[in-house]
Parts: sequence; C-alpha cells; structure tokens
Amino acid sequence: MSRKILFIPVAGLLLLSLSVMTGCVGYPLPYQTVYGPNMAPFGPPIPMSPYFQKKLEDKAWEHERYERVPILGPITSGGEPRALDPPSEDEIMRALEKAHPLEGGIPFFHTQQRDNVRIVVEPIADYIDPPRVYPLVGPAQLHHCHYKCIIYYTAVTRVGWPIPYTTTDDSQEVIYIDHNHLHMVGNVDTGPGAEF
Repeated sequence: MSRKILFIPVAGLLLLSLSVMTGCVGYPLPYQTVYGPNMAPFGPPIPMSPYFQKKLEDKAWEHERYERVPILGPITSGGEPRALDPPSEDEIMRALEKAHPLEGGIPFFHTQQRDNVRIVVEPIADYIDPPRVYPLVGPAQLHHCHYKCIIYYTAVTRVGWPIPYTTTDDSQEVIYIDHNHLHMVGNVDTGPGAEF
C-alpha cells in the first residue's frame, strides 16, 4: 500500500518536470528576461555563437582597460605632473576598427585586411584643470592628455568572384585618443594611520 502512495506524488513530479522542460510552460524569475522557450532549471545549456561571445569579451575588455578614469594621488609640489602611458597599440587598433571597420569578410568572394601596420603616436596637449568637486570622488583635478595616432598600413582587398583580382594600396588613418585621469586635491585620507 505504501508503494502506491509514494508512486502518485513521484509520478506527478515527473510529469510536472517534463512539462517544464518542453518550453511551453515555465515561469521566469522576476530578474530574468526570457526570449523564446523557457527550459527552467532542468534545461540543457545552450551554446553561444563564437561571434556573440567575442563581442561580449571585447566589450568587457574595453570597459576594464580603456573606459575607466583612474584616480591618482595629489600632485606634489616641485614636480611637473606627467601624463599616464600613451595609448597602446591594442587601444589604437580597436579605435581604428570602430572608426573604420573592414568591409566584406566572405572568404573566396570579398575580403579586406591591413598588412604592414606602423603606428606613430604624437602627444598634442597635456594640461590640468583647476580643482573642483566631483561626485563620488571629492575634490580633484582633471588631467587631460590628447594624442594624435597616425596609422600607416597596406590595405589588401581580395575579390574572388566573378573575376578574381587583388588590389593593394598604401594607406594612412589618423585617430585622436584622449587619456584623462583625476588627481586628488588637499589632505587626502588614505585609510587607517593617515596623518591629518
């Protein structure tokens, strides 16, 4: 008798889990946005296209490396404040790709690429704004650094259909990159043990 009593709830739970796995029934949690069928917690992991994965990784990389404003210590007297490092080759090529993306990209039909890349970085301006209060930072000075980046490269275009041909062109592009960072102002509390 006890087996029949145990069998009914187990069978009901199994039917409920099967209906949730079909994608027809299932309720997302309040913080989830669901597009398409919902597999609930019992659904299989769905693979992501490498194209979308690379886009998400690039977005995270750029946010971590290039979109944040560092906050440095106060400017000491007697020393001339220097700018942070000039833009890296990675930052310059990412900015070039955003400004002038390569067209095509269909192998054996139409492809473009940049070969023999040479980058020249020239500082344009380096100046500091007067102190002011920034929200969530406090009193600080904004240090501006402007760079002109000239990129020399050979543009190679390969067309495979209807008549195969390849063109090469010596090209150059100019990209302007700004590096800004903050310097704290005044008597800064750096944590326990700081002198006032």
